[in-house]
Amino acid sequence: MLPIKKKMRALVVGLGRSGASVTKLLSKKGVKVTVTDEKNKTDLKEFLDQLEGIEYESELGKHVLKTFTEQDFIVVSPGVPLDIKPLQQAAKCNIPIVSEIEVAAQFIEEPIIAVTGTNGKTTTSHLIAEMIRAGGKTAFLGGNVGTPLSDYALQKDKCDYVVCEVSSFQLESCYDFKPHVAVFLNIAPDHLDRHGNFENYVAAKLRLKNNMTEEDYIITNIRDSKLNSSLSGAVPKVLHFTTDGHSKIPAHYQEKFHGGYYENAGLHLKSNRWKDHVFPLQGTLLRGLHNRENQLAAMLAAKLAGISNEAIQKVLIQFKPLPHRMEFVAKKNQVFFYNDSKGTNVASLMRSLESFREPVILIAGGKDKGEDYSPLADMVQKHVKNLILVGEAKEKMNRAIGDFSETFLVGTFEEAVYVAYQKSRSGDVVLLSPGCASHDMFRNFEERGDHFKKIVLNF
Repeated sequence: MLPIKKKMRALVVGLGRSGASVTKLLSKKGVKVTVTDEKNKTDLKEFLDQLEGIEYESELGKHVLKTFTEQDFIVVSPGVPLDIKPLQQAAKCNIPIVSEIEVAAQFIEEPIIAVTGTNGKTTTSHLIAEMIRAGGKTAFLGGNVGTPLSDYALQKDKCDYVVCEVSSFQLESCYDFKPHVAVFLNIAPDHLDRHGNFENYVAAKLRLKNNMTEEDYIITNIRDSKLNSSLSGAVPKVLHFTTDGHSKIPAHYQEKFHGGYYENAGLHLKSNRWKDHVFPLQGTLLRGLHNRENQLAAMLAAKLAGISNEAIQKVLIQFKPLPHRMEFVAKKNQVFFYNDSKGTNVASLMRSLESFREPVILIAGGKDKGEDYSPLADMVQKHVKNLILVGEAKEKMNRAIGDFSETFLVGTFEEAVYVAYQKSRSGDVVLLSPGCASHDMFRNFEERGDHFKKIVLNF
């Protein structure tokens, strides 16, 4: 990526939140910006309104191939796949194609704490930002979590730390992006419809570490063998975390273990950087072993930011689950309803099921992302009393896991929720954790989760 200078020509492909934000940033830096999107003005009104008063040109309703080949660089929004013909042609012309976070980072001097992984990114990013703020410092929270990084590059008031959630879609177009702390939570098959195969997906995630030096830090999950083998020999200093307890830390890590582990209902800080400490978790509002991993990672990142144990402890207990992530919705006739609409892959669904000891009536299905659902079989057999399948993927899921629980295939989302409630008895959990994307029936996972909550609250 070339240093961005005045009078350079840039094409922003995809006018969503990040596209509008990076257009403002580049225009204010004196770059000649053109925006292109296959959607029309009516569909893009929300984002066009944000650009009122900003100098830029636009080509809406279609992509013009010639425009792509006349740029100094191209900024591609996360939702735009890199294999579309105009981008492929631009690549043949050796025009740099980069993500919005790559551009924004050129104008950020503050230390960046970047969080990636297949699951848990948003919760962990929020935890880190809240811990930093509870410790009396300032933190910007953005990236894939909702607020584009370019928004921070534009704002006058700067923070002590920039906490940035980063996705594989963003990272596959990053070349110079360099965080001070990189958190790798976990890695499991996801977005295979976009990346083609698991190895390409892993490679995209690992781009996060490419520019880090020995002055930087990686925080990673010692239980994730794929991550650890991929990160072996990393240049930055590495802190590990595990929910297996200290006694199960692999022998080759025992003597030099630095990081944190979960044991006896507490998070244990163990590192030569800080005095050993235990953070008790009695009263925490976050449920499930996967959230212990999120808490451990956030605790270590906060310690690297110089946050006190007291501030970290306060957030560990008071932090509430985010919407659509194992969110408790209601208790109806002694039946508990949980909204985990963000559970859009197999690994996430497995982690959600692990969180319950109660009988679970599971609502799953949606738009298939190319995953193998058979690894769910044992978990479904152990935890799921009734399986309600809906959406485009229901037949594929039924062939893989339908024999391991009493299974119902339904035609509409509303029917799925009604059947789940009908089959429930006192003490049961009705869990929406689809294991699939939402785009067959909804605009996004938020709309799906909100619709679930609306139905439940009207029972």
